[in-house]
Amino acid sequence: MVDSTALRAAFARRLSAMYGTEVPAYNTLVDVAQEVNREVLERMGADAERLGSIDRVTAERHGAIRVGTPAEMAQVARIFGAMGMYPVGYYDLREAASSSVPVVSTAFRPVDEAELAANPFRVFTSMLVTGDRRFFDEDLERRLGEFLGARRLFPPRLLELADRAEAEGGLDDREAEEFLALATQAFELSREPVSRSWYTELERVSSVAADIGGVPSTHVNHLTPRVLDIDALYTRMSERGITMIDAIQGPPRWNGPDLLLRQTSFRALAEPRVFREDDGRVVEDDLRVRFGEVEARGIAVTPAGRALYDELSAALDAALAGQRVTAEERNAVAAKLWEGRVPSTEAELVTGDLAYFTFHTTGHVTGARPGSAPPADLAALLAEGWVTARPIVYEDFLPRSAAGIFQSNLTSDGSKDATRAGADFGADALAGVLGRPLHDPYELYASIRAASLARVRDELGLDREIALPATS
Repeated sequence: MVDSTALRAAFARRLSAMYGTEVPAYNTLVDVAQEVNREVLERMGADAERLGSIDRVTAERHGAIRVGTPAEMAQVARIFGAMGMYPVGYYDLREAASSSVPVVSTAFRPVDEAELAANPFRVFTSMLVTGDRRFFDEDLERRLGEFLGARRLFPPRLLELADRAEAEGGLDDREAEEFLALATQAFELSREPVSRSWYTELERVSSVAADIGGVPSTHVNHLTPRVLDIDALYTRMSERGITMIDAIQGPPRWNGPDLLLRQTSFRALAEPRVFREDDGRVVEDDLRVRFGEVEARGIAVTPAGRALYDELSAALDAALAGQRVTAEERNAVAAKLWEGRVPSTEAELVTGDLAYFTFHTTGHVTGARPGSAPPADLAALLAEGWVTARPIVYEDFLPRSAAGIFQSNLTSDGSKDATRAGADFGADALAGVLGRPLHDPYELYASIRAASLARVRDELGLDREIALPATS
């Protein structure tokens, strides 16, 4: 039996090999990321692995795909479900993007702590909202529905194997190989001709809409390795002559703990595609839709920590409103804001309940009176040396950063009629499409923290729950 964990790891490897063949610059990105990671490990030693072992970081990828209909989205959920990947979080890029990005998204990933440690492969998956009148009028929605309804992204045999794998926890060797081959093929770039006029019509609305609804199949839009020093990688890729987007998205570079997620990418490359003209001629041209993203993951924040991040992002926007600044200048302003408001140590993040950690007994008490019993207060347990805290990796995404990456690689801003009402398509609607619940990221992180506190309580023989730090 090849279980879901092994299927996930094998699929991530195959997708990476396939994408490297399609987009050779991705191989350069992976090579540079691994080069930087080795240097950070040599420089920092064990501290470099504070947010995951080097084996995990080296193997780690997140993919991104885009689909057009609820039926396609539901099928994607079945395929990833076979690999122990479940929908986590809801992202509305219609609202996060300043340009025309008419999609809602979720991320399929493992949710169990041990599964994340084994292989944290995740896929950010976006779906067109064709009923949103800010982007699509009634006629275009109808024709787009007809086009999408006529295509088949995933063969029935792949879906059959996916359902069996999810129900039974895996597949035998022969069927696992068949499943992996079919799943990888489903995300290859198609060589079928693209209708020039149809693609162009959708592109006037949104480059993202054209990439989803203007082609006969889906494909990997980007595949993202993880790097331990994204600033060093950005510089090194530029030195190799690869054009990067203008800035690193997410929190600033600063002198405190890494929080949440920082992302950047090289710009979308011209890839040869086959087009069919209205007169029936088939010609070769190119499209710029796929890019190479890289990410640096930090510590998962609590709702209070996220509120602080959003507040500081708004303060940064206000401070720079109407100004034209470089990426370095923007980072400097952001870092100053962070240094004034964000704790500069992990210990302060714990006591302020701003970020998630797991807790572990030490067996060596330094601050307690000889013979004293352990307190049931987390802050005291930490201060007296009964336990230590380890940060929980942020496994999810930031809508604004995702939108920023999308926008930086669009061929045009498209068109968006802000006078029209947007379609109401929230998290509950997306869960209904998927036929399975959307996991709340905060609840997942909190459950991992709670499980660690329960272990500490048992190991210390406490007779009551360990109290988390009180926050205002």
